[in-house]
Amino acid sequence: MTFEEKRVELVKKLRGERRITSIEVEKAFLETPREMFVPESLKNYAYLDTPLEIGDGQTISAPHMVAIMCEGLDIKKGQKILEIGAGSGYHVAVISKLVGKEGRVYSIERLSSLAKKAKKNLENVGITNVTIEIGDGSQGLQKHAPYDRIYVTCAAPKIPPPLIHQLKDKGKLMVPVGKMICNLELVEKTGEQIIKKDLGGCAFVPLIGKYGF
Repeated sequence: MTFEEKRVELVKKLRGERRITSIEVEKAFLETPREMFVPESLKNYAYLDTPLEIGDGQTISAPHMVAIMCEGLDIKKGQKILEIGAGSGYHVAVISKLVGKEGRVYSIERLSSLAKKAKKNLENVGITNVTIEIGDGSQGLQKHAPYDRIYVTCAAPKIPPPLIHQLKDKGKLMVPVGKMICNLELVEKTGEQIIKKDLGGCAFVPLIGKYGF
């Protein structure tokens, strides 16, 4: 079975499980070659619905988790988005398809070795609407704020205040809260009001930084 056939099978599975519910997310998944974002030795496992090691003690999230986060954020074309934790670049590659060429995604990664890999992976698949920066993601990325959407790919002890501050009015923020086993929280900002919704249990590597562990 080719990688493309495996990708189609995975998307069919995620559709059946109601992890993918929109045409937009389905299309983004079908257009993003996950095998290009995992180490050479793990390429044959790229379309298993499981996290995979990417080096430096980090992992690429399981496809179903990426799908849950994409659907929950309700991303629109042309939006400006901030990702905390670039990893190998797969999650942001999917998001880049959702915002389209008129949109922009900024991703902040604390490990320079991973940031370099992510940049290379994105270049290799022709993605040009993503900027990766090195820094403490728990503090967000003030210079490009405010953002329509912010999402965190690692678990925080609590929602980092700078991320709420850097979110636009009517914006959405998604962050796993807890240590290793955590809850995926969706935050909507309306004026001074913050509405939180618990999307269920999940497991992520810890967020490291000023507002992390």
